[in-house]
Amino acid sequence: MDVQRWTYLLVGASFALYLGIAYWSRAGSTKDFYVAGGGVSPLANGMATAADWMSAASFISMAGLISFMGYDGAVYLMGWTGGYVLLALLLAPYLRKFGKFTVPDFVGERYYSQTARQVAVLCALFVSFTYVAGQMRGVGVVFSRFLEVPVDWGVAIGMLIVFFYATLGGMKGITYTQVAQYCVLIFAFMVPAIFISLMMTGNPIPQLGFGDRLSDGTYLLDRLDSLHQELGFAAYTSGSKGLADLFCITAALMVGTAGLPHVIVRFFTVARVRDARLSAGYALVFIAILYTTAPAIGAFARTNLINTVHNQPYDAMPEWFSKWETTGLLTFEDKNGDGRIQYVADANRNELTTFDKDIIVLANPEIARLPNWVVALVAAGGLAAALSTAAGLLLVISASVSHDFIKKMVNPHISERGELWAARISAAVAVLIAGYFGINPPGFVAEVVAFAFGLAASSFFPAILLGIFSRRMNKQGAIAGMLSGLLFTLGYIVYFKFGQTLFGLSPQAVAPARWWFGISPEGAGTLGMLLNFAVSLVVMRLSPPPPAHVQQLVETIRYPRGAGAASGH
Repeated sequence: MDVQRWTYLLVGASFALYLGIAYWSRAGSTKDFYVAGGGVSPLANGMATAADWMSAASFISMAGLISFMGYDGAVYLMGWTGGYVLLALLLAPYLRKFGKFTVPDFVGERYYSQTARQVAVLCALFVSFTYVAGQMRGVGVVFSRFLEVPVDWGVAIGMLIVFFYATLGGMKGITYTQVAQYCVLIFAFMVPAIFISLMMTGNPIPQLGFGDRLSDGTYLLDRLDSLHQELGFAAYTSGSKGLADLFCITAALMVGTAGLPHVIVRFFTVARVRDARLSAGYALVFIAILYTTAPAIGAFARTNLINTVHNQPYDAMPEWFSKWETTGLLTFEDKNGDGRIQYVADANRNELTTFDKDIIVLANPEIARLPNWVVALVAAGGLAAALSTAAGLLLVISASVSHDFIKKMVNPHISERGELWAARISAAVAVLIAGYFGINPPGFVAEVVAFAFGLAASSFFPAILLGIFSRRMNKQGAIAGMLSGLLFTLGYIVYFKFGQTLFGLSPQAVAPARWWFGISPEGAGTLGMLLNFAVSLVVMRLSPPPPAHVQQLVETIRYPRGAGAASGH
């Protein structure tokens, strides 16, 4: 069978599985909708957390970034992996001990303030909508190539699928759907990696093949450095980012991971604090399988791409080249009229005028001439990664509106049935907004996701961390900190990333030379986080301490064992 038929078969089968699971595990109560009834096993929750956390940025875009950026792309790998460790150690058990459905719920109760809850809802919506835009972009990229439909239609199809199983099943349906999606995405990620590692190095373990010798006896990374330098690119294993920018991007991704509301809420779905810790450990193992493989895939793909396209006749290009051309994500311009493709660092001579970073993982099996079923499998895996995270984000958005805004602030007497319908309507509106940003994305997938992490780092992380570990932190400090961190980071990103488009600023005004301390928009979340901490602590010192019962609550959160029935001990 050809690639398209295999894609219809594998994607169709996986979607049927997801929808069937969503119907089987559909939510019958708000507790089912928000936290899956609180009875998910640690193993299942670990797999669901891994699927929720490994988004289209992880599956589709991260290896592409490493492939094109080399050493510099490793900041995403370090930041997202380190961030999950931070989340598992510092936040997950304590938030589970607190026992609330959502992060705004935690903020509202911990800081004894409806205003704090409102600010947290605002932050959750900003972060979630920014993040979900990247996921819908990933869905559109996959569909546009493998189902041979326009990107707009690809996004629309993904919207319908996510809306069905997210609004029908809620967290209960999403949890068990994400278990299946993890199995699909990790199988789809590893199979081509193992195939290509065997073909290039003779080693079936990609992580070891990454540092192994090629058939000609040279090491893979040495060969890639040589190819880069021949074509005028910087050596693959060298870095060009400044130390401050490297540190800030990594830190923003780390603490942003630890402040992401759709990941944190996963730890409310287990029965006990001990289970939250255990599921965090399982998730780290499941995540590590993909993250330790991504650098190998990036290096394999980059080597094969250069060998396949550079100085080769355009008319002799394999079918995958023309298929990606039709999506507009890859374009060729024969600048010297010789009929050959020149892929070099010099922009005036480079004839691959567009090669989207988000397509390299999806195109990788075709570039390596793997069987058609492997190519289709990668498409199914990419969709599983994008849709699993999109569903979790949509649930956060709907819960923030229905539970934290409507029930807690607008209509406290709303019935459970009414709250459930409000959550589903909120999810429907969120799907439409997410679809718009998927069709009109503000950047490539990993870049958009990095912005979401920066917003989470600058808004949620300090409020949650201080809320757990500081009895003295009060509502005035938390509110001032969250607002200042969020607004600063948002303003920094908008000014330097979109200033030319939105405000007509000159290229010189938004050039890297004008970045504060040499820190890029992707690393702005670290600056916002530091501002948040500073403002929170200063305002805290200038305002009254929290009530005694709140200070006692903080002590209860920090000592799960022996602290009552909620701890599960």
